[in-house]
Amino acid sequence: MKILQTNKAYYPKVGGIETTITTLSEGLANNYGEDVNVLTCSEVKRTRTIEGVINGVKVKYLPTYNFLSSLPISPGYFKAITKYSGDILHIHEPFPLADLSLLLFPELQKKFSRIVVSWHSDIIRQKWVLSFYKKYIFRFLKMVDKIIVSNPNMIKNSDFLPSFEDKIEVIPIGVNLNWVDPFQDSGVLSDEIQISNKGTMALCVGRLVYYKGLEYLIDALNLVPDASLIIIGSGPLKNKLSDRINKLNLASRIKILPEVDEKTLHSYYKACDLFILPSVEKSETYGIVQIEAMACGKPLICTDLGTGTTFINQHEVTGLVVPPRNTKLLAEAIDKLAKNFELRKQLGSRGRERALKEFTAEKMVAETYKVYQNLLKE
Repeated sequence: MKILQTNKAYYPKVGGIETTITTLSEGLANNYGEDVNVLTCSEVKRTRTIEGVINGVKVKYLPTYNFLSSLPISPGYFKAITKYSGDILHIHEPFPLADLSLLLFPELQKKFSRIVVSWHSDIIRQKWVLSFYKKYIFRFLKMVDKIIVSNPNMIKNSDFLPSFEDKIEVIPIGVNLNWVDPFQDSGVLSDEIQISNKGTMALCVGRLVYYKGLEYLIDALNLVPDASLIIIGSGPLKNKLSDRINKLNLASRIKILPEVDEKTLHSYYKACDLFILPSVEKSETYGIVQIEAMACGKPLICTDLGTGTTFINQHEVTGLVVPPRNTKLLAEAIDKLAKNFELRKQLGSRGRERALKEFTAEKMVAETYKVYQNLLKE
């Protein structure tokens, strides 16, 4: 089976969509022996094409001359994609360059036996794009054979998907959880992390950007004196958030750390008492970090955005769910878990079971591969 995966970015860029595509592509190539190509754009400004094989996947990074609202300006994409052919073209949305390629060059449909779309999100922040682009999205989705979404919430809360329910397949995004061993000791580093943090330790992992709601989390910690918080991530709001922490005299209880390597991150997951995802916008479409924390047996607190966050974290089953931008209720949820070890243990145990059953990389790759096979039989 010849498969082309395409998106605006790919490994080594860090991000939920990029990680998912990397996991899927490598799984298809290495677990099933399929011929997998990835066509993507450089994540930084670059004027030359770079090609290589990464973990069994043939990857082509096209030049990116600039960015427009996080979208790469890569005019060579249109010509590049027409040079591919095969059994499956798998487009990861939102990615206007791929949409327009299919609309401008309808012969692409003849070059691939079937076209699959993974709909990771509607366009959320760049609303100005929709003023002229919306009608093209509908035309594009009419041309594809199958639409994959990560959770049912995405269908009912999308501006586009309800019109195409007959084409939709729900396949939860899965992550590599091979590093999780429930019988293994948490390790020296995890022990050191616990000793250096006072009270119940909460963890949050993610970029320091507008939609993560970190200012509400900091304010909530101010109302829970017996809890500490570690935020792991970097981004444009670093200085603003640090100023907020210092202004509230919380520097002894809240630390912001830059990204850490995978092994160290796993130690933080194992060391924390609870994990929090306080996002405030639908740009938080899924929240893979919740799955990693669940796999370590940690209870979750997340916000109800009508996205995949509450598909992963089920209220009073694997954690607690609160409304976004509500400091008071977020603080109450943190306090409730901080004061109740047995509740944390129960929620964490059910979360671990759910993560290892529903959200593994192997399951995601297998179900996607089955979609491909069924389409090619039609």
